[in-house]
Amino acid sequence: MKAAALTSFGGPEVLTLTEVATPQAGPGQLRVRVRSAGVNHFDTAIREGWAPPTVDNSFPVVPGNEYAGVVDQLGEGVTGHSVGDEVFGYCTLGAYAEYVVVSAEQITAKPESLPWDIAGGFSANGVGAHMCLREMKVGPGDTVLIHAAAGALGTFAVQLALAWGASTVIGTASEANHDYLRSMGAVPVTYGDGLVERVRALAPDGVDAALDIAGDDALRASVELVKDKNRIRTMISDELATELDVPAVTPKRSNAQLAELAELHTQGKLRLHIRQALPLAEAAEAHRSIETGHGRGKIVLLVDSAP
Repeated sequence: MKAAALTSFGGPEVLTLTEVATPQAGPGQLRVRVRSAGVNHFDTAIREGWAPPTVDNSFPVVPGNEYAGVVDQLGEGVTGHSVGDEVFGYCTLGAYAEYVVVSAEQITAKPESLPWDIAGGFSANGVGAHMCLREMKVGPGDTVLIHAAAGALGTFAVQLALAWGASTVIGTASEANHDYLRSMGAVPVTYGDGLVERVRALAPDGVDAALDIAGDDALRASVELVKDKNRIRTMISDELATELDVPAVTPKRSNAQLAELAELHTQGKLRLHIRQALPLAEAAEAHRSIETGHGRGKIVLLVDSAP
């Protein structure tokens, strides 16, 4: 099968279209013929040589941790799914390819109203935002601060907070993205010096919870603004979080989270802006684009138009 794969670690140029072995579904697994795959900073870290402790990153390495496609093979013991099912889901590696093999726990049904390009970029950031906001106990009446709110993860976090009843969501972003944040129901605020004072002016009664997707300065600002550190999370600054006694995010992914995201999309409460949709052969360009930072919405790879 064709895949955007690595045979060495390095810059975006090491990610090339190549032929790799087509995976087969084993017991308890199913195979998805991929229509689209999301591009994430997790993938760029893999490309540079990082890997979680339990991941084998021996070459060739196929990045990609989210996808949408059609089930085309069932392993022994798989129930509740059929060949031909349209699904979207998550994995750790392997989604930048024509086929990916996963467990049934890693997928959910794709609603008809969810376009293929958006579905391919829906699960990783959506589940990430879901995990963080649940741990932060975001709920009715809260004032929530989301740093880097115009990016893909921020886009999900803003909308989930509002869907779960937050009264006010303040989002940091460059001024070019302020109208985008307003369109989602957030109150925009500009990055940079004086951020704490600007946020306090917008939230005179205080900020209840904050999610950092921007880095150390944003995490420090969050600690100044939020009384209870248990209601702060970062997806960027793990070392500083330890220093500041901010709890780490506990990875807990499931198809129940995917199903909730799908239902919120069907209800019109969750949408995703596609910044770029590139063919699989241009995966390196997708990595160059995501690494520029300050982008609006999601970058996806279009893998196959007719599985």
